[in-house]
Amino acid sequence: MKNAMKNALEYDEQNIFAKILRGDIPCGKIYEDEHALAFPDIRPQAPVHILVIPKGKYISAADFNARAPAEALTGFYRAVSEVARQAGVEQNGYRLICNTGPDSHQEVPHFHVHILAGGKLGRMLGPPL
Repeated sequence: MKNAMKNALEYDEQNIFAKILRGDIPCGKIYEDEHALAFPDIRPQAPVHILVIPKGKYISAADFNARAPAEALTGFYRAVSEVARQAGVEQNGYRLICNTGPDSHQEVPHFHVHILAGGKLGRMLGPPL
């Protein structure tokens, strides 16, 4: 069981965000600093849909929060706020979404935050189950 868990948490160097960070794939960069990179989502779910990824090799929010040094944590979350400010969505509001694991529908095994804005977003989820 321990080996299965270890293998599940190994970072995949071939995930699309790793390739973007290496410069193998262009991304339409919106923002970059030493802690984060932001770019438009290729399948936008709102008029403004920006992805923000940390520059380290973190699989999920749980992994990032457990292993990243304090300066990376602070720098990343400040970058998320700066991206929202630069996108001009602070006044009317925006939603941050971070999917972690298969039940949340995390599609890329690299921690990332979605910034969604640009209009009324409606409920966070559908009707209660």
